[in-house]
Amino acid sequence: MASIEEWYKQMPVITRSYLTLSFLTTASCALEIISPFSVYFNARLIFRKMQIWRLFTNFFFFGHMGLDFLFHMFFLARYCRLLEEGSFRGRTADFFYMLVFGGSLLTAIAPFVNIQFLGSSLTFMMVYVWGRRNQHVNMSFLGLFNFNAPWLPWVLLLFSVMLGSSPVVDLLGMGAGHMYYFLEDVYPRISGRRWLKTPNVLLALFPREETVHIPGAGENQFRGRVIG
Repeated sequence: MASIEEWYKQMPVITRSYLTLSFLTTASCALEIISPFSVYFNARLIFRKMQIWRLFTNFFFFGHMGLDFLFHMFFLARYCRLLEEGSFRGRTADFFYMLVFGGSLLTAIAPFVNIQFLGSSLTFMMVYVWGRRNQHVNMSFLGLFNFNAPWLPWVLLLFSVMLGSSPVVDLLGMGAGHMYYFLEDVYPRISGRRWLKTPNVLLALFPREETVHIPGAGENQFRGRVIG
C-alpha cells in the first residue's frame, strides 16, 4: 500500500486531481450515492434548468467499475501525467488551459452527436497530443506489432472498434487533440502568431516553474513501451 500511496502523491497536481475526481464520481455512482443521471451532459437541463454542474461532472464519470473503467483510468493517469511532466513541465497553467480548450470544444460538439459523458474523449485528446509531440517514440501493441507514438490513438481506436465500441467518442477526442496541436504547435510556426494564450488568471493560479533540461531525458525514456 505504501508504494501506491507514493505513486499517488508523486503525481503532478492536475493529473492527481482529475484522477481523484474521476474515481470518486464513478465510485459514487457505483455505490448509488449519486446517480449517473445527475451528472451526465444535457444541454437543455444546463441552460434551461441552470444545472451548470453538468458542464463539468460529465467529464468525471467513466461508466461501470469494471475492466473498461480500469482501462480508462490507466490511460488517464498515464498520458495525463506524461504530458504534465513532459512537454508541460513547469507550465501547469498551460496544461490546464489545454484541458479547458479541449473540454470546451467537446462540449460544443456534444449536443450534435448525442454523447452524455465526455471524459473518454478528453482522455483520447491527451493521448493524441502526447503522440504528436513524441513522434519518434517506439511502441508495441500486445507484443504483436510495433509503431511510432503518433499512431497510438489510431491503434487504440481500431482495438476499440474490434471490441464493438462506437468510434465516435474516440474520434471526437482525436479531433479536439488535432485542433489543439495545430493551433499550439503548427500554426505559430507557419504564421508567427499564437491564437491560444493562457489567461492571466490561470497563470496567477499556477505560477510557472523554472525547469532544467537534461540531455537524453524526455521522450527517449519512453522508447519501447508496450501497450497491453
